[in-house]
Amino acid sequence: MTKRIIQTDNAPQAIGTYSQAIKVDNTVYLSGQIPLVPETMEIAEGDISDHIRQVFDNLQAVAVASGGTLHDVVKLNVFLTDLSNFPIVNEIMSEYFTQSFPARAAVGVSALPKGVGVEMDAIMIIRDTYTS
Repeated sequence: MTKRIIQTDNAPQAIGTYSQAIKVDNTVYLSGQIPLVPETMEIAEGDISDHIRQVFDNLQAVAVASGGTLHDVVKLNVFLTDLSNFPIVNEIMSEYFTQSFPARAAVGVSALPKGVGVEMDAIMIIRDTYTS
């Protein structure tokens, strides 16, 4: 078993005691991403749609740093402080994913870090285990 910590400047730096992702052989566990802009570490401007896009962009950056893309995601967890925003997640998700979609869970929560309305984490399986 090989275990590697994934870190990229193209996604927000960890704001706690965790790694952006951990790669074990060809499986990658992506930590939760909130709508932080990597360059400023501030919450993205705009509404919930803009925040959801920023979260997907952050997940994509970590996926690429891991040697894959969002198309390698097999499980996606979505945490929302307002589940009425779930249709927006579906709409925007279709811009980032195509068939076959990953397995997914949507969970309503009372609060998220920094007071944001959305957080997502994921699990990826990368077909080619070689990364540079």
